[in-house]
Amino acid sequence: MIAGPSLSCYCLLFLFLLGDAGAEGSQKAAPEQIHLSYPGEAGCMTVTWTTWVPAASEVQFGLQLGGVLPLRAQGTSSLFVDGGLLRRKLYMHRVTLRGLLPGVHYVYRCGSAQGWSRRFRFRALQSGPNWSPRLAVFGDMGADNPQALPRLRRETQRGMYDVVLHVGDFAYNMDQDNARVGDTFMRMIEPVAASVPYMTCPGNHEERYNFSNYRARFSMPGDTEGLWYSWDLGPAHIISFSTEVYFYLHYGRHLIQKQFRWLERDLQKANNNRALRPWIITMGHRPMYCSNADLDDCTRHESKVRKGLSGGHYGLEDLFYKYGVDLQLWAHEHSYERLWPIYDYQVYNGSRESPYTNPRGPIHIITGSAGCEELLTPFNPFPRPWSAIRVKEYGFTRLHILNGTHLHVQQVSDDQDGKIVDDVWLVRPRQGRRTYL
Repeated sequence: MIAGPSLSCYCLLFLFLLGDAGAEGSQKAAPEQIHLSYPGEAGCMTVTWTTWVPAASEVQFGLQLGGVLPLRAQGTSSLFVDGGLLRRKLYMHRVTLRGLLPGVHYVYRCGSAQGWSRRFRFRALQSGPNWSPRLAVFGDMGADNPQALPRLRRETQRGMYDVVLHVGDFAYNMDQDNARVGDTFMRMIEPVAASVPYMTCPGNHEERYNFSNYRARFSMPGDTEGLWYSWDLGPAHIISFSTEVYFYLHYGRHLIQKQFRWLERDLQKANNNRALRPWIITMGHRPMYCSNADLDDCTRHESKVRKGLSGGHYGLEDLFYKYGVDLQLWAHEHSYERLWPIYDYQVYNGSRESPYTNPRGPIHIITGSAGCEELLTPFNPFPRPWSAIRVKEYGFTRLHILNGTHLHVQQVSDDQDGKIVDDVWLVRPRQGRRTYL
């Protein structure tokens, strides 16, 4: 006769689960995992945080570091039940601050009478097109081995960035250990994400339970739970989209068509607004081109993102080329690669001396080396003709949108203590920006 589990085993399991819940519940309604995002409306900022019990959602804010914070904003909370075995419950709070003065520093705390966060500080984004946003851009940063995070934290606290773009793949993975890895990651990025808008797009490592951790934890503009959206920043229109709709078809093939049609409408509108915001920048996780030594479809197979599904339906390269997209930001490959201006494998440099001045095709930047447990990705030994520079080092990208004609890209190497290992200017005239045709 085989004996079943003893009563003591059940008691130990119960105590383990109780202890786990107690650890999370010990602070009860104290906010954690605090982060900002820009909701797409001038003079606004959204604050998002997590509690372990139901609580009110309020942000108190003002201009002074000390004393009473005189301004109040209320928002909403929603229950998120993780898809893991324990079905852990997290309460996600969202409050949008309105009427912020452009460029002014604000101090805030969030929570309720049941518990408040410490105070954080952010600078409201400037309004209109006539300013020069500074962005930190990267993808593929995990809770283990987040090599670039300490430098990002220091530089953010020094006021070097207005916005962060995280181009997919968070935590590795947010759903793991019943979403505790997601909690750890969100706590880790708080010194950055609670100080500047932390704008995101989904990657393949967010796929579990239909991207539920990603959709619940981040608050992006629009009504698609951050799967695709767009917003204006200074002289640029930035479009975030999901490359993953092409790969996880069991969540609905209709999403490819729905996103594609949304993208075309958004690009048409952005093109008609070029006089005000000349730059169109996209961010999506899996690149159309890469020269890494792995099995990804941008190396070994034809890119689904580039060409679409079989038969050439809903490919994005032709769409982005048609509407004159200037810069395409990618991640997924754990390295940095900058391409020459390219369309359909052909290089379209502006000139031999100045390839990025008035280029005749979009510029692609792959920046997925912020650091994760999967380590860096090697390159094929021989670069492709369209590959301008390749860097197999941990780091992240600085993007400075200087004005309507000049845009500056730098790659920071964390392996070399912050050394700039790539530095390039993209220059396009204000006229004739609608198309490359």
